[in-house]
Amino acid sequence: MNIATRSAPAGEVPVGASADAFASHPGYRRMFAPDQLTLGIFLPLRFFQGDMCVLAGQADLVADIDRRGFAAVWVRDVPLFDPNFGDAGQVFDPFTYLSYLAAQTEQVALVTGSAIFSLRHPIDLAKMATTIDHLSGGRLVLGIASGDRAVEFPAYGIDMETRGERFAEAVRYFRQLVGVGRPSVVSPLGVMEGVDFLPKAATGRVPLIVTGSSRQSLDWVAEHADGWLTYPQATHISEGPRQLAQKIRAWRELIPGGGFRPHMTNEWLDLVDDPDFPRTPLRGGYTLRTGRKGLIDLLG
Repeated sequence: MNIATRSAPAGEVPVGASADAFASHPGYRRMFAPDQLTLGIFLPLRFFQGDMCVLAGQADLVADIDRRGFAAVWVRDVPLFDPNFGDAGQVFDPFTYLSYLAAQTEQVALVTGSAIFSLRHPIDLAKMATTIDHLSGGRLVLGIASGDRAVEFPAYGIDMETRGERFAEAVRYFRQLVGVGRPSVVSPLGVMEGVDFLPKAATGRVPLIVTGSSRQSLDWVAEHADGWLTYPQATHISEGPRQLAQKIRAWRELIPGGGFRPHMTNEWLDLVDDPDFPRTPLRGGYTLRTGRKGLIDLLG
């Protein structure tokens, strides 16, 4: 998947940046480059079903993933387990766990997929993010989202219907905190004058990868996101990747200046031993069962 940094002049709120802005960012450079495909691994590798031992050995596997040259390891952010949702997610706090994984790895990018920016205050998000950024040698990339689990918002005392507005404000606030220079913030989420935030991002800024729409317009995502993470279309048929390509092209046509911004997608895989096993959707299309040849064809 890039040592030039750019700070925003006083009063300017930084927005999405092209690859040149991340030329010195080890995590971004590991994951992204124009016309290149890279692969990462999404955690957890096994689903929690009431026993924490399901995570036993996962850090050792991540260390092996690092040695084998994968681009990134992604961790999920699910504050509360909703049995009706049916998926406990990563279980561990993503920022604490990424700090632990940073000590187990050397090169792989460390990525949130995705940090719920509408639930947490930007100061706390920035403090956690820049801490990991420095401890890992600049390998942190933040996938960010507005959240989709309804039970979490009242638990935080937040109206779920405001999550789109809170998300956009959190992005603005976060970027002002972690960038070069003393921040001056006037926001519905807080007012900050006469103080500074430390530490700053290791290389000038932390890449923010917006997930889906995050309750924003496509124009907003094109202007403000450093990259875009979307769910794949149907991956068991050839039409799915073509539809995804059309979506990516439509987004890139809206990017100011037309510079490169990366796109990411994910796939839950049930990889079987038979290399010729056809690409077959499971769980309503959320999981793809396939053999090695089917996976290689899909990546192509």
